Amino acid sequence: MFRCRPASSTESALLADWAQAMAWETEQKRLDPAAVEAGVRGIFENPTRGAYFIAERDGQPVGTLMLTYEWSDWRNGDWWWIQSVYVPPEHRRQGVFRALYRHVWELAKAMPGVCGLRLYVERHNEGAQRTYESLGMVDAGYRMYEAALPRGR
Repeated sequence: MFRCRPASSTESALLADWAQAMAWETEQKRLDPAAVEAGVRGIFENPTRGAYFIAERDGQPVGTLMLTYEWSDWRNGDWWWIQSVYVPPEHRRQGVFRALYRHVWELAKAMPGVCGLRLYVERHNEGAQRTYESLGMVDAGYRMYEAALPRGR
């Protein structure tokens, strides 16, 4: 039903649009379009930062996720963080994320240095939490804290 594949740099504008839509829908945050576009290009310019994957149906993009990498000294391996998940409203509840997740899960299992998949989710996004749990993911018991630095330093 879905074909999952690495995204191409030629799809940067679509990925940036989807990232902005996701930020608005999930957190009511308006992002700086130029910053998002540069951030998406930054993955393609430096693949050690991460990778984008796209799900297609009938040759048309219907969803995406981005992976980033975090070294774990405890496990002597990399966690792959799932981020920037977006499925346009007309394609939701049809298994798009499930297909993307299974795709990256299989890639991770084939890589000896990967110790697992992680993601974060808004506390009130119960629908997403149920989806992640249905895929076998569990609440890791952490809360996330951050200290953002001002831009343009």
